Amino acid sequence: MKTNDYVKYMTEQLVKYMDMPENERKEWRQERKSPKPPRSVRWFGMFPIAIKMFFQRNKQ
Repeated sequence: MKTNDYVKYMTEQLVKYMDMPENERKEWRQERKSPKPPRSVRWFGMFPIAIKMFFQRNKQ
């Protein structure tokens, strides 16, 4: 990506953000700040949890 393309993209994003109504911007920020699932779940799905449960069950 050339510098000119990057500047154009950033300008478009800025204009898009500035055109948003204030309440929509607040919702967008809240959505970005919302709690996310742990990285192990986001990256590998339920597999790490299944392994953890398997080993916990074998300990008992």
